[in-house]
Amino acid sequence: MLSRLRPFRSLSAVVSFGTVCAAVAVAQPPQAPTPNPPETTRRNRQPRIHDPSTIVRCGEEFWMFATGMGVSSWRSPDLIDWKPGPPVFPEPPAWITDVIPNQRGHFWAPDVIEHDGRFLLYYSVSTFGKQTSAIALASSKSLDPASPDYGWTDHGIVIQTDERSDFNAIDPGLIRTSGGDLWMSLGSFWSGLKLIQLDPVTGLRIAPDSPVHAIANKPQIEAPAIVERDGWFYQFVNWGWCCRGVESTYSIRVGRSREIAGPYLDREGVDLLQGGGTPLLDTEGTEIGPGHAAVLTHDGRDWLSYHFYDGAQQGRSRMAIRPLAWDAGGWPAIDGEPIARVP
Repeated sequence: MLSRLRPFRSLSAVVSFGTVCAAVAVAQPPQAPTPNPPETTRRNRQPRIHDPSTIVRCGEEFWMFATGMGVSSWRSPDLIDWKPGPPVFPEPPAWITDVIPNQRGHFWAPDVIEHDGRFLLYYSVSTFGKQTSAIALASSKSLDPASPDYGWTDHGIVIQTDERSDFNAIDPGLIRTSGGDLWMSLGSFWSGLKLIQLDPVTGLRIAPDSPVHAIANKPQIEAPAIVERDGWFYQFVNWGWCCRGVESTYSIRVGRSREIAGPYLDREGVDLLQGGGTPLLDTEGTEIGPGHAAVLTHDGRDWLSYHFYDGAQQGRSRMAIRPLAWDAGGWPAIDGEPIARVP
């Protein structure tokens, strides 16, 4: 396994995973939605990946989920060679039309975490440019379709917004802290990015009226992901526009906090709620508009996964995985070329 990565040694997620498979005013403009199912184009059927989740391991394979019909999945034996897996939902849950009447099961921006013997997968139910949205939860004991423990159970809505809300309930990002608490960051445009605590038993919101913490804000901001490292919580966010092919302007920024609910400050001390954000990754050559970051660790080495629009392939959305280092001040930095571009 990982034969082409031998200098770097074995994989564990930054958030500690278990072994289930191993043994109100609108302040900002609305989000730019994904225009087509990213796993294929409707014109040329080329495979795509958009809004990739955190990569997790199940048995001898790595798994990642992405925007697509029924939530698309991808699997790999080595982080380099990937192939499509089955959709999470062959048929969409019936309740989704109560949120979006014309919703047919094209779900956005999932994230996944292994927690207490189950894989918890959170996915977005939304429609273009509106904050009428919901984040819902499904779970399975295994990701391997050949396993007797495989099978997704839908648990319904975790958090919901509508046209009266000042934020948008999409783009979930999961973290289990070193203290064992489960949290979900979320959000896109409007009043910015938010954070809620989850019940560690059910995976749902810890209480219907639990606090919604504001953690970052700026015009054109979305897709938060929080990573805990050396006593800090690092929040990775996207600035700019996604979903415009070679015209996309996404870039990845970062801030950090001693407390998970913030305040998150960038390297210059500017609060992410006040538009702060230290640059991490921007367009490079034909990798246009990188975004939707997640972090995993392989043998003590960190890796950044993200999607980008391929300027050499008419802006097709793909995923890349590349090494991530930390400087003497504890800030993340890109540390080499991608080890994989998928598909």
